[in-house]
Amino acid sequence: MDDESAHEALRRTGRQAMREVLGDAYMARRDASTTPLNQALRHLSEEFPYASLWTRGTLTRRERSLVTLGILSALNQHHELRGHLVGAINNGCTPEEIAEVLTHSSAYVGFPYAIAALRTAEDVLREIGAV
Repeated sequence: MDDESAHEALRRTGRQAMREVLGDAYMARRDASTTPLNQALRHLSEEFPYASLWTRGTLTRRERSLVTLGILSALNQHHELRGHLVGAINNGCTPEEIAEVLTHSSAYVGFPYAIAALRTAEDVLREIGAV
């Protein structure tokens, strides 16, 4: 298998995992907004986190979602947090578990980041009808 074929195989695997985690609507928006400027980075995001990490064993996708929410809260990355909140629900996390992860994060990321993340979670969970 040549390099291009290997990358394409990873992208296919990653795109399937990404679709399962983030949903069809996310993938449609993502594909519609892919440009020559962002295409390489988007391909890498399909190959590495989704094909190489989200498909690993040991942790379930549900557990990976909870970990990801804590990390994005710590990094104060609300744009990414919005998508991963939908992913967490898709992966079987409950609103109560999501709230607990973000509440727990307050001791480690600080109250301002945890409060902001919880506000984002409330908005997203309301938007998708999860609360």
